[in-house]
Amino acid sequence: MDARTPQPELAPPGTERPRRYRPRLRYELIDCGLHGHELLGTDAAALRREDDLFAREAGGLRWYRCLRCDSWVALSPPASPAAEYPPRRSDVVLPLRGRPLRDRYVLRLIALDRALHFVVLAALAVALFLFADHKATLNGDFTRILKDLQGGLGGPVNNSSHGIVHDLRDLFAVSTTNLYLVGAAAAVYAVMEGTEAVGLWLGRRWAEYLTFIATVVFVPYEIYELTKSVSVLKVLALAINLLIVIYLVAAKRLFGIRGGGRAERAERDADNGWGAIERATPRSASPAGPARPAPPWDPARLPGPS
Repeated sequence: MDARTPQPELAPPGTERPRRYRPRLRYELIDCGLHGHELLGTDAAALRREDDLFAREAGGLRWYRCLRCDSWVALSPPASPAAEYPPRRSDVVLPLRGRPLRDRYVLRLIALDRALHFVVLAALAVALFLFADHKATLNGDFTRILKDLQGGLGGPVNNSSHGIVHDLRDLFAVSTTNLYLVGAAAAVYAVMEGTEAVGLWLGRRWAEYLTFIATVVFVPYEIYELTKSVSVLKVLALAINLLIVIYLVAAKRLFGIRGGGRAERAERDADNGWGAIERATPRSASPAGPARPAPPWDPARLPGPS
């Protein structure tokens, strides 16, 4: 995206006309609802002309603009200011807004899914290692219990090719070496899922590639499993993984798709930073000079100090 190209004005979150059939989530409002507004200069003794973008004074009150959702909040000037002026713009770390904030929510939702996979796979790996270590003892206990049941019931407990007894017999038939190998594979996969979860939660680009590869590799296997038997859990798992793959390719522009990482960074820059806040500031045309940011209030209607 060319930096010289004028950018369109941004509507403050929540001010667009609502869509009846396709409601739009405003992640800025969600984030402020969870964590509170991001206000700058609330502890400053005075405001400068350059601070008009995020803080102004009128009618004995001080108005602060949330740097995330663009809401204006009226507060009394601080009784015991901690600084003379608000910090310079270059010293402020701005909160995420727009598409970068949306991506953080989506990536952290995927991270929670991967964290759940990590817990399940880690528990499975531990169970397999413990079973392999005590296989002989457990097999003897299982055989003794099965014989006692057969003697008490006067016949075989289960001779079918299904059921828990059949599954346990198959499990005890697996060699100890293979049990260790399967446990090691589950442990490796758990570590990979945990790495994905941490990387996605922190918004790392490499984690997006790792998640894409780890997800798309298992899609053919999930489709094959559906050809043998269909269940709600299998269909849901396949649908979630396909949505993750589509999102990573289309929205995160992996592997150079739709301009790749450069286009993704340009999109983030357009929705983030002081430039995005300035573009979301309403401007009023004045015949005496260039357009200036319009105040978010009518000073004549503001009550004076009580």
